Amino acid sequence: MAHIESTIFVSGDAFQSNRNGMLALLDRVREYELRSVKKSAASRERFEKRKQLLPRERLSLLLDPGTSFLELSTLAGLGMDHSDLERSVPGGGVIAGIGTVSGIRCMINASDSGIDAGSLQPMGLDKQLRIQEIALENKLPYVQLVESAGANLMAYRVEEFIRGGNLFRNIARISAAGLPVVTVTHGSSTAGGAYQTGLSDYIIMVRDRSRSWPVPRC
Repeated sequence: MAHIESTIFVSGDAFQSNRNGMLALLDRVREYELRSVKKSAASRERFEKRKQLLPRERLSLLLDPGTSFLELSTLAGLGMDHSDLERSVPGGGVIAGIGTVSGIRCMINASDSGIDAGSLQPMGLDKQLRIQEIALENKLPYVQLVESAGANLMAYRVEEFIRGGNLFRNIARISAAGLPVVTVTHGSSTAGGAYQTGLSDYIIMVRDRSRSWPVPRC
């Protein structure tokens, strides 16, 4: 194997300038990510009145203690809800990533119900489709924490509802591949949220708390 030697001069002004510029951009990314966390956490009082956990609190209890969580697509939808990036809240209404549950590495999809009642934002659809692909490609069990108002009808676009059917097809594909689909429905879940529950291999519901119903067809 050929020996590769670096010609980067780490003490040079150009390197330091590039490094500082990249670190500033990373700080900006972290600010955007933190904005969605704070937006969801702002619902704490309402959740506590209902004796519920915030989405990220619930997620932390699901993960094995001391293990890492690789969060994916944290900037999904940035700038789509508001043209001013300093006011935009990214994430697509979904918390998604790879984590360890009972010693098994899983793909986890959690409704961020602290933001708009967990309604799926436009880029939240693409985010979920992508993590489903990753689960299939890497043979990861699929775990869902569901409390969802379904698609965000305030941002209704016909083509998104057509593509949205792929979410439910992919749940069936993951199951058919021998990868268990486990869903915890811990609150009210309508429309797509109900389909997520109904198409799962294993369903956990909370007495007097979980409600799941699809949109009736006319």
